[in-house]
Amino acid sequence: QGAMAEKILVTGGAGYIGSHCVLELLQAGYVPVVIDNFHNAIRGTGSPIPARAVRDCSDPSLPSVPPGSEELPESLRRVQEIAHRPLLFQELDITDEAALQELFRKHQFSAVMHFAGLKAVGESVQKPLEYYRVNLTGTIRLLETMQAHGVRNIVFSSSATVYGDPKYLPLDENHPVGGCTNPYGKSKFFIEEMIRDLCKAERDWNAVLLRYFNPIGAHESGMIGEDPQGIPNNLMPYVAQVAVGRREFLSVFGNDYKTDDGTGVRDYIHVVDLAKGHIAALKKLKENCGCKIYNLGTGTGYSVLQMVQAMEKASGREIKYRITARREGDVASCYADPALAERELGWKAAFGLDKMCEDLWRWQLQNPTGF
Repeated sequence: QGAMAEKILVTGGAGYIGSHCVLELLQAGYVPVVIDNFHNAIRGTGSPIPARAVRDCSDPSLPSVPPGSEELPESLRRVQEIAHRPLLFQELDITDEAALQELFRKHQFSAVMHFAGLKAVGESVQKPLEYYRVNLTGTIRLLETMQAHGVRNIVFSSSATVYGDPKYLPLDENHPVGGCTNPYGKSKFFIEEMIRDLCKAERDWNAVLLRYFNPIGAHESGMIGEDPQGIPNNLMPYVAQVAVGRREFLSVFGNDYKTDDGTGVRDYIHVVDLAKGHIAALKKLKENCGCKIYNLGTGTGYSVLQMVQAMEKASGREIKYRITARREGDVASCYADPALAERELGWKAAFGLDKMCEDLWRWQLQNPTGF
Protein backbone atom coordinates (compact mmCIF):
# COMPACT_ATOMS: atom_id res chain seq x y z
CA GLN A 1 0.00 0.00 0.00
CA GLY A 2 1.42 3.35 -1.04
CA ALA A 3 0.90 6.79 0.41
CA MET A 4 -2.57 6.68 -1.16
CA ALA A 5 -3.88 4.74 1.79
CA GLU A 6 -2.25 6.85 4.46
CA LYS A 7 -4.55 8.92 6.60
CA ILE A 8 -2.96 11.89 8.28
CA LEU A 9 -4.75 13.74 11.07
CA VAL A 10 -4.17 17.49 10.73
CA THR A 11 -5.11 19.52 13.82
CA GLY A 12 -5.77 23.21 13.21
CA GLY A 13 -5.68 22.45 9.50
CA ALA A 14 -7.92 25.33 8.46
CA GLY A 15 -5.40 27.94 9.56
CA TYR A 16 -2.74 29.70 7.50
CA ILE A 17 0.04 27.11 7.68
CA GLY A 18 -2.28 24.15 8.20
CA SER A 19 -4.27 24.81 5.03
CA HIS A 20 -1.12 25.06 2.90
CA CYS A 21 0.09 21.76 4.40
CA VAL A 22 -3.27 20.08 3.72
CA LEU A 23 -2.89 21.10 0.06
CA GLU A 24 0.62 19.60 -0.10
CA LEU A 25 -0.67 16.40 1.56
CA LEU A 26 -3.45 16.06 -1.02
CA GLN A 27 -1.04 16.70 -3.88
CA ALA A 28 1.38 14.10 -2.47
CA GLY A 29 -1.37 11.45 -2.40
CA TYR A 30 -2.16 11.35 1.32
CA VAL A 31 -5.68 11.42 2.79
CA PRO A 32 -5.81 14.35 5.21
CA VAL A 33 -8.43 14.29 7.95
CA VAL A 34 -8.67 17.83 9.24
CA ILE A 35 -9.99 19.07 12.56
CA ASP A 36 -10.36 22.73 13.50
CA ASN A 37 -12.48 24.67 15.99
CA PHE A 38 -12.82 27.83 13.83
CA HIS A 39 -10.96 29.96 16.39
CA ASN A 40 -8.85 31.33 13.57
CA ALA A 41 -10.74 30.16 10.49
CA ILE A 42 -13.68 31.46 8.51
CA ARG A 43 -16.68 29.23 7.83
CA GLY A 44 -17.21 28.43 4.18
CA THR A 45 -19.71 30.28 2.06
CA GLY A 46 -22.47 27.85 2.92
CA SER A 47 -20.95 25.06 0.87
CA PRO A 48 -21.30 21.75 2.67
CA ILE A 49 -19.02 18.83 1.95
CA PRO A 50 -20.40 17.37 -1.28
CA ALA A 51 -21.75 13.85 -0.75
CA ARG A 52 -19.55 12.93 -3.71
CA ALA A 53 -16.42 13.95 -1.77
CA VAL A 54 -17.38 11.74 1.12
CA ARG A 55 -17.97 8.78 -1.18
CA ASP A 56 -14.75 9.36 -3.11
CA CYS A 57 -12.81 8.44 0.00
CA SER A 58 -14.28 4.94 -0.28
CA ASP A 59 -14.14 4.57 3.46
CA PRO A 60 -17.02 2.83 5.22
CA SER A 61 -16.25 4.73 8.43
CA LEU A 62 -17.33 7.96 6.73
CA PRO A 63 -19.03 10.30 6.89
CA SER A 64 -18.83 11.10 10.56
CA VAL A 65 -21.77 13.43 10.06
CA PRO A 66 -24.49 13.18 7.43
CA PRO A 67 -23.12 14.62 4.18
CA GLY A 68 -23.91 18.27 3.93
CA SER A 69 -24.46 18.92 7.60
CA GLU A 70 -20.89 20.03 8.29
CA GLU A 71 -19.57 23.08 6.50
CA LEU A 72 -15.97 23.19 5.40
CA PRO A 73 -13.89 26.16 6.46
CA GLU A 74 -13.51 28.51 3.51
CA SER A 75 -9.74 27.89 3.37
CA LEU A 76 -10.29 24.14 2.98
CA ARG A 77 -13.11 24.57 0.49
CA ARG A 78 -10.57 26.39 -1.66
CA VAL A 79 -7.87 23.79 -1.00
CA GLN A 80 -10.24 21.14 -2.40
CA GLU A 81 -10.80 23.36 -5.42
CA ILE A 82 -7.06 23.81 -6.08
CA ALA A 83 -6.26 20.11 -5.55
CA HIS A 84 -9.37 18.73 -7.32
CA ARG A 85 -9.46 16.17 -4.53
CA PRO A 86 -11.73 15.78 -1.53
CA LEU A 87 -10.59 16.05 2.05
CA LEU A 88 -12.28 15.05 5.29
CA PHE A 89 -13.13 17.67 7.85
CA GLN A 90 -14.67 17.69 11.29
CA GLU A 91 -15.27 20.64 13.58
CA LEU A 92 -13.51 19.66 16.78
CA ASP A 93 -11.59 21.27 19.63
CA ILE A 94 -8.42 19.46 20.73
CA THR A 95 -9.26 20.09 24.39
CA ASP A 96 -12.40 17.93 23.92
CA GLU A 97 -11.15 14.52 24.99
CA ALA A 98 -14.34 12.57 24.23
CA ALA A 99 -14.52 13.95 20.69
CA LEU A 100 -10.83 13.11 20.10
CA GLN A 101 -11.36 9.55 21.32
CA GLU A 102 -14.31 9.13 18.98
CA LEU A 103 -12.33 10.52 16.05
CA PHE A 104 -9.47 8.07 16.65
CA ARG A 105 -11.91 5.16 16.96
CA LYS A 106 -13.29 6.02 13.54
CA HIS A 107 -10.03 6.43 11.61
CA GLN A 108 -6.74 4.58 11.26
CA PHE A 109 -4.21 7.41 11.26
CA SER A 110 -0.63 6.72 10.27
CA ALA A 111 0.56 10.06 11.67
CA VAL A 112 -0.58 13.35 13.17
CA MET A 113 0.40 16.86 12.07
CA HIS A 114 -0.24 19.11 15.02
CA PHE A 115 -0.86 22.80 14.26
CA ALA A 116 -3.77 23.58 16.56
CA GLY A 117 -3.07 26.19 19.21
CA LEU A 118 -3.29 29.86 20.10
CA LYS A 119 -0.50 31.87 18.52
CA ALA A 120 -0.56 35.62 19.19
CA VAL A 121 2.50 36.65 21.18
CA GLY A 122 0.99 39.85 22.57
CA GLU A 123 -2.26 38.19 23.57
CA SER A 124 -0.35 35.40 25.32
CA VAL A 125 1.19 37.98 27.65
CA GLN A 126 -2.30 39.23 28.55
CA LYS A 127 -3.94 35.80 28.81
CA PRO A 128 -1.25 33.34 29.90
CA LEU A 129 -3.65 30.81 31.44
CA GLU A 130 -5.72 30.56 28.29
CA TYR A 131 -2.57 29.94 26.24
CA TYR A 132 -1.35 27.24 28.60
CA ARG A 133 -4.80 25.65 28.80
CA VAL A 134 -5.29 25.39 25.06
CA ASN A 135 -1.73 24.73 23.93
CA LEU A 136 -0.57 22.44 26.74
CA THR A 137 -3.78 20.70 27.81
CA GLY A 138 -4.88 20.33 24.20
CA THR A 139 -1.59 18.72 23.26
CA ILE A 140 -1.59 16.41 26.29
CA ARG A 141 -5.08 15.18 25.37
CA LEU A 142 -3.98 14.67 21.77
CA LEU A 143 -0.88 12.68 22.81
CA GLU A 144 -2.88 10.58 25.29
CA THR A 145 -5.44 9.79 22.62
CA MET A 146 -2.70 8.88 20.13
CA GLN A 147 -1.14 6.65 22.81
CA ALA A 148 -4.46 4.92 23.50
CA HIS A 149 -5.04 4.18 19.81
CA GLY A 150 -1.53 3.10 18.88
CA VAL A 151 -0.70 6.14 16.75
CA ARG A 152 2.94 6.89 17.49
CA ASN A 153 4.00 9.39 14.82
CA ILE A 154 3.72 13.15 15.13
CA VAL A 155 4.97 16.24 13.32
CA PHE A 156 4.74 19.23 15.64
CA SER A 157 4.47 22.85 14.63
CA SER A 158 7.03 24.55 16.88
CA SER A 159 8.63 27.95 16.58
CA ALA A 160 11.97 29.74 16.59
CA THR A 161 10.63 31.64 19.63
CA VAL A 162 11.89 28.68 21.72
CA TYR A 163 15.43 30.03 21.23
CA GLY A 164 14.64 33.25 23.11
CA ASP A 165 17.22 36.02 22.68
CA PRO A 166 19.88 34.59 20.31
CA LYS A 167 23.25 33.96 21.99
CA TYR A 168 24.77 33.50 18.53
CA LEU A 169 23.70 33.62 14.88
CA PRO A 170 22.70 31.88 12.73
CA LEU A 171 20.56 29.78 15.08
CA ASP A 172 21.19 26.06 14.78
CA GLU A 173 19.25 23.31 16.52
CA ASN A 174 21.87 23.06 19.29
CA HIS A 175 21.30 26.64 20.41
CA PRO A 176 19.99 26.68 24.01
CA VAL A 177 16.20 26.77 24.25
CA GLY A 178 13.72 27.79 26.91
CA GLY A 179 14.70 31.40 27.54
CA CYS A 180 11.38 32.38 25.99
CA THR A 181 10.14 35.93 26.34
CA ASN A 182 6.37 35.23 26.35
CA PRO A 183 3.81 32.54 27.28
CA TYR A 184 3.23 31.65 23.61
CA GLY A 185 6.91 30.80 23.14
CA LYS A 186 7.01 29.00 26.49
CA SER A 187 4.02 26.87 25.51
CA LYS A 188 5.88 25.76 22.34
CA PHE A 189 8.97 24.98 24.42
CA PHE A 190 6.98 23.00 27.01
CA ILE A 191 5.28 20.95 24.28
CA GLU A 192 8.68 20.18 22.72
CA GLU A 193 9.86 18.97 26.14
CA MET A 194 6.75 16.80 26.62
CA ILE A 195 7.23 15.15 23.24
CA ARG A 196 10.96 14.62 23.85
CA ASP A 197 10.25 12.97 27.21
CA LEU A 198 7.57 10.80 25.64
CA CYS A 199 9.97 9.62 22.91
CA LYS A 200 12.57 8.83 25.58
CA ALA A 201 10.11 6.82 27.65
CA GLU A 202 8.47 5.00 24.75
CA ARG A 203 10.91 3.82 22.14
CA ASP A 204 8.24 3.20 19.51
CA TRP A 205 7.31 6.91 19.33
CA ASN A 206 8.63 9.07 16.49
CA ALA A 207 8.38 12.83 16.43
CA VAL A 208 9.67 15.61 14.22
CA LEU A 209 9.61 19.03 15.88
CA LEU A 210 9.74 21.79 13.28
CA ARG A 211 10.92 25.19 14.47
CA TYR A 212 9.45 27.71 12.04
CA PHE A 213 11.02 31.04 11.40
CA ASN A 214 8.70 33.67 9.85
CA PRO A 215 6.25 32.16 7.34
CA ILE A 216 4.93 34.64 4.77
CA GLY A 217 3.48 34.60 1.27
CA ALA A 218 0.61 32.53 -0.05
CA HIS A 219 -0.16 29.79 -2.55
CA GLU A 220 0.54 31.08 -6.06
CA SER A 221 -3.10 30.56 -7.08
CA GLY A 222 -3.93 33.50 -4.80
CA MET A 223 -6.83 31.42 -3.41
CA ILE A 224 -5.43 30.68 0.03
CA GLY A 225 -3.22 32.81 2.27
CA GLU A 226 -2.90 34.39 5.68
CA ASP A 227 -6.12 35.96 6.94
CA PRO A 228 -5.44 37.54 10.33
CA GLN A 229 -8.54 38.34 12.38
CA GLY A 230 -8.47 41.97 13.48
CA ILE A 231 -5.20 43.90 13.50
CA PRO A 232 -2.39 41.70 12.16
CA ASN A 233 0.24 40.71 14.74
CA ASN A 234 2.81 39.95 12.07
CA LEU A 235 4.70 42.35 9.86
CA MET A 236 3.88 41.18 6.35
CA PRO A 237 0.09 40.87 6.53
CA TYR A 238 0.13 44.38 7.97
CA VAL A 239 2.38 45.69 5.19
CA ALA A 240 0.10 44.06 2.60
CA GLN A 241 -2.96 45.68 4.17
CA VAL A 242 -1.26 49.08 4.00
CA ALA A 243 -0.41 48.45 0.34
CA VAL A 244 -4.00 47.49 -0.48
CA GLY A 245 -5.40 50.52 1.38
CA ARG A 246 -6.95 48.76 4.38
CA ARG A 247 -4.55 50.40 6.83
CA GLU A 248 -3.13 53.91 6.70
CA PHE A 249 0.49 53.26 7.64
CA LEU A 250 2.84 50.73 9.20
CA SER A 251 4.32 51.28 12.64
CA VAL A 252 7.96 50.20 12.68
CA PHE A 253 8.88 49.27 16.23
CA GLY A 254 12.33 50.77 16.75
CA ASN A 255 15.08 51.81 14.35
CA ASP A 256 17.95 51.79 16.82
CA TYR A 257 18.78 48.08 16.82
CA LYS A 258 22.32 46.93 16.02
CA THR A 259 21.42 46.05 12.43
CA ASP A 260 22.35 47.61 9.07
CA ASP A 261 19.40 50.01 8.98
CA GLY A 262 18.48 49.88 12.69
CA THR A 263 15.27 47.87 12.18
CA GLY A 264 14.74 44.27 13.32
CA VAL A 265 16.06 41.47 11.11
CA ARG A 266 14.13 38.20 10.64
CA ASP A 267 14.28 35.05 8.57
CA TYR A 268 11.21 34.97 6.31
CA ILE A 269 10.19 31.71 4.65
CA HIS A 270 7.61 31.11 1.94
CA VAL A 271 4.64 29.24 3.42
CA VAL A 272 4.69 26.73 0.53
CA ASP A 273 8.35 25.91 1.26
CA LEU A 274 7.34 25.47 4.89
CA ALA A 275 4.49 23.14 3.91
CA LYS A 276 6.85 21.03 1.78
CA GLY A 277 9.07 20.72 4.86
CA HIS A 278 6.19 18.95 6.60
CA ILE A 279 5.91 16.37 3.83
CA ALA A 280 9.66 15.74 4.20
CA ALA A 281 9.14 15.38 7.98
CA LEU A 282 6.38 12.77 7.43
CA LYS A 283 8.79 10.70 5.34
CA LYS A 284 11.41 11.00 8.11
CA LEU A 285 8.99 9.45 10.62
CA LYS A 286 8.98 6.32 8.45
CA GLU A 287 12.62 5.73 9.38
CA ASN A 288 11.67 5.23 13.05
CA CYS A 289 13.70 8.34 13.71
CA GLY A 290 12.89 8.83 17.39
CA CYS A 291 12.68 12.53 18.26
CA LYS A 292 14.20 14.90 15.70
CA ILE A 293 14.28 18.69 15.65
CA TYR A 294 14.72 20.89 12.59
CA ASN A 295 14.75 24.59 11.81
CA LEU A 296 12.63 25.58 8.84
CA GLY A 297 14.01 28.87 7.56
CA THR A 298 16.01 30.20 4.63
CA GLY A 299 19.15 31.20 6.51
CA THR A 300 18.84 34.78 5.27
CA GLY A 301 17.72 37.67 7.44
CA TYR A 302 15.90 40.72 6.11
CA SER A 303 15.19 43.94 8.00
CA VAL A 304 11.75 45.48 8.39
CA LEU A 305 12.64 48.25 5.95
CA GLN A 306 13.96 45.75 3.40
CA MET A 307 10.64 43.91 3.64
CA VAL A 308 8.74 47.16 3.11
CA GLN A 309 10.84 47.88 0.01
CA ALA A 310 10.33 44.37 -1.35
CA MET A 311 6.58 44.75 -0.90
CA GLU A 312 6.62 48.17 -2.58
CA LYS A 313 8.36 46.50 -5.53
CA ALA A 314 5.88 43.61 -5.70
CA SER A 315 2.80 45.84 -5.38
CA GLY A 316 4.03 48.89 -7.27
CA ARG A 317 2.60 51.00 -4.44
CA GLU A 318 4.13 53.24 -1.83
CA ILE A 319 3.93 51.85 1.72
CA LYS A 320 3.81 54.58 4.34
CA TYR A 321 5.42 53.87 7.68
CA ARG A 322 6.26 55.60 10.95
CA ILE A 323 9.01 54.77 13.37
CA THR A 324 7.68 54.14 16.89
CA ALA A 325 9.14 52.83 20.15
CA ARG A 326 10.62 49.36 20.37
CA ARG A 327 8.24 46.57 21.27
CA GLU A 328 8.91 44.63 24.45
CA GLY A 329 10.41 41.19 23.88
CA ASP A 330 11.66 41.91 20.35
CA VAL A 331 15.22 40.87 19.55
CA ALA A 332 17.46 42.72 17.07
CA SER A 333 18.20 39.81 14.73
CA CYS A 334 17.00 36.26 14.36
CA TYR A 335 17.73 33.92 11.46
CA ALA A 336 18.22 30.21 10.95
CA ASP A 337 20.96 27.84 10.06
CA PRO A 338 18.79 25.46 8.01
CA ALA A 339 21.63 23.05 7.09
CA LEU A 340 20.41 20.16 9.26
CA ALA A 341 17.02 19.98 7.53
CA GLU A 342 18.75 19.92 4.16
CA ARG A 343 21.11 17.17 5.29
CA GLU A 344 18.59 14.93 7.07
CA LEU A 345 15.25 15.74 5.42
CA GLY A 346 16.52 16.55 1.95
CA TRP A 347 14.54 19.77 2.26
CA LYS A 348 15.61 23.29 1.35
CA ALA A 349 13.64 26.50 0.91
CA ALA A 350 13.30 27.18 -2.81
CA PHE A 351 11.59 30.58 -2.95
CA GLY A 352 13.27 33.94 -2.46
CA LEU A 353 12.00 37.27 -1.20
CA ASP A 354 10.56 38.50 -4.51
CA LYS A 355 8.43 35.38 -4.91
CA MET A 356 7.22 35.59 -1.28
CA CYS A 357 6.10 39.18 -1.82
CA GLU A 358 4.57 38.59 -5.26
CA ASP A 359 2.49 35.69 -3.93
CA LEU A 360 1.47 37.64 -0.83
CA TRP A 361 0.43 40.59 -3.01
CA ARG A 362 -1.61 38.38 -5.37
CA TRP A 363 -3.47 36.90 -2.38
CA GLN A 364 -4.07 40.36 -0.88
CA LEU A 365 -5.27 41.83 -4.16
CA GLN A 366 -7.66 38.95 -4.90
CA ASN A 367 -8.90 38.85 -1.29
CA PRO A 368 -8.69 42.43 0.02
CA THR A 369 -10.69 41.54 3.13
CA GLY A 370 -9.42 37.98 3.52
CA PHE A 371 -11.63 34.92 3.11
